[in-house]
Amino acid sequence: MTQHFPTRQIRFYLTAPAPCPYLPDRLERKVFAHLPHTEAAQVNDSLTQSGFRRSQNIAYRPACETCAACVSVRIPVADHRPSRSDRKTLNRNGDLKRGLVEAEATLEQFELLRRYLRARHADGGMTDMGWPDFVAMVEDTPVRSHLIEYRLPSAAGEPGDLVACTLVDLLGDGLSLVYSFYDPDLPRRSLGRFMILDHLVQARLTRMPYVYLGYWVKGSEKMDYKAQFQPLEALGPSGWRLLGARDIGSVQDESVHRTSTWGRAPSPLQATGGVDPGG
Repeated sequence: MTQHFPTRQIRFYLTAPAPCPYLPDRLERKVFAHLPHTEAAQVNDSLTQSGFRRSQNIAYRPACETCAACVSVRIPVADHRPSRSDRKTLNRNGDLKRGLVEAEATLEQFELLRRYLRARHADGGMTDMGWPDFVAMVEDTPVRSHLIEYRLPSAAGEPGDLVACTLVDLLGDGLSLVYSFYDPDLPRRSLGRFMILDHLVQARLTRMPYVYLGYWVKGSEKMDYKAQFQPLEALGPSGWRLLGARDIGSVQDESVHRTSTWGRAPSPLQATGGVDPGG
């Protein structure tokens, strides 16, 4: 797969092996590149379409020597049809107020994130994230990023309580969900799934072809939920292709060696889990 980047050559670097956050007894390595100050949006678009993810001003993807379990996936918006369960989830959260805000961190968002991490990812690498780290995660972006806040209704007309939030990159061909978090005390709302469904609705309204979900990792409880969204496209050696229900057991084998085009993969990211939609 040949990629053409605007005006300048992008240098890629390889991280040292580290414990895998998704599968036990495995090591991960990543190839990463610093996004340029100019034309960062175009470069990020191309890299995302090639299976990279963004964390702050860095784009990265797995480059593990003996494992190819991480598969980049996206939902083709025009072909998605919400299931009965999806419609119930959307209706159950129909009272929430949706607001698009600039990529600027707030203490309210940070407190919600801390509650989410303690409840859902207590053993993850992000649990010790401090306020400066959160500010950097949200605001250190050279591309077109924004936050979507979901709030409970308020009878007084004031902003209601924040119950969910998503950091989103706007790409040329879709929406990339960088990281999502939500109130862990509202399990009946299925907020993690709802945020993905809501972005599918928004992508359809704005005629965006894809919603990028990051990496699906077969066998990882943290990532298995992504395979529930159908149809789903997976990135393999020959490019993006539809991933059917019968393919889910074999996609890992077909994606082996997908990193060979780039050499090897990220970087000083604080935590791998911090660049994927939560929930």
